[in-house]
Amino acid sequence: MPITAHQRSSDVAAILLAAGQSRRMGAFKPLLPFGETTVIGSCIANLREAGVDDVVVVVGHRGKEIRELLRHADVQFATNPDPDTEMSASIACGASEISRAARAIVITPADHPAFDAETIRAIIARWKSGARLVQPEYRGRGGHPILIDADYRKDLLHLDPDRGLRGFFIDHADEVVRLPVQSPYIARDIDTWEDYLALHQEIFGRGPRKT
Repeated sequence: MPITAHQRSSDVAAILLAAGQSRRMGAFKPLLPFGETTVIGSCIANLREAGVDDVVVVVGHRGKEIRELLRHADVQFATNPDPDTEMSASIACGASEISRAARAIVITPADHPAFDAETIRAIIARWKSGARLVQPEYRGRGGHPILIDADYRKDLLHLDPDRGLRGFFIDHADEVVRLPVQSPYIARDIDTWEDYLALHQEIFGRGPRKT
């Protein structure tokens, strides 16, 4: 469904986490082909389709290549100088670059390329109706993207590196809304090459294109 100007979420920004080294995969996940784009390109396209225009991409390992790939994508960049750190460090890097005008922050790793715009619109709508922390779930299993009210921006800058977002959500369990959605892909990342091939086949009915 196309997004019209009045439906755009100018008060919602996104952090897209792409700093890791993809060691388990054996290939650099953000730059892998996904349909006619790339894994990270698909994530950005889904966010934009849902009306989220303010996107901060956190880079680290092979960050120069990601910047080059996305040079015309109208995104901001934050750099995690040590991609071996926990994800909490990348989240802090991204949160530090989020516009002060943002009232909510969507966070997703760059290895979830198949979440759909409808899911993002649903979690934003739930936030607009009063929820402060929203996680989508499919058949009881939580996934990404998650949404955090911008009142928690300082918390994102100082997450416990050992507990990360999971620990933050546990500490604020009384404010977390688990939102049932129709898409199984919120919980489908691509940790391994087999995961990647299976997801690509399921979404596009074929294997990835040769690069």
